[in-house]
Amino acid sequence: MNPNKTQDKILIYLKMNGPKTAPALAKAFGMTGEGMRLHLIKLEEEGYIQSAPLVKGVGRPSIEYSLTNKSLQRFPNNHASLTVQLLKNIKQVLGQEALDTLVKSKQETDYARYAEEIEPIKGVEGKLKKFTEARTREGYMAELQQTENGWLFIENHCPICSAAASCDGFCRSEIENIQRLIGNTMTVERDDHAATGDRRCVYRIKSA
Repeated sequence: MNPNKTQDKILIYLKMNGPKTAPALAKAFGMTGEGMRLHLIKLEEEGYIQSAPLVKGVGRPSIEYSLTNKSLQRFPNNHASLTVQLLKNIKQVLGQEALDTLVKSKQETDYARYAEEIEPIKGVEGKLKKFTEARTREGYMAELQQTENGWLFIENHCPICSAAASCDGFCRSEIENIQRLIGNTMTVERDDHAATGDRRCVYRIKSA
């Protein structure tokens, strides 16, 4: 994935923003509709995007473009197949308790790494912004959106999605770490979950 190439930029944009029409993409990238369509044709021919009609009211439906499973392989996945197999082997050979110990160890290692950056920062918003930066560096394509009573913390990509789908302890520990990092004045709830089939992970953070 080269973020300087237009076609890779389109894939990243669709990953971050979900399905879009050609005119919407052309506007976002500041190019002509014809220029954007040429890129979309190429990406669809290569199997990285797919098109589907978008029906809104009366009239001719628009065409909307979205990512395919093949395109997801272009994003970091932290050696998904090997990780999943190792997790299965640990559970089969050493048992569930050993797997739980492994997940807990990873959770504590992750927390210590984030806490070093985040604990000195005052205020929940500042802590969340720093956490967003850290997760983006790790390939999660994270963003923070303010709501009426808090924030949405969004991870548009999950580099460990395959592992998380086979062991829900990873996802549970992530929520627990966010809660520990921001303190008990706020609550953390998951709205969307990539490991169960949603496009991304979305965490709702609001006053306790």
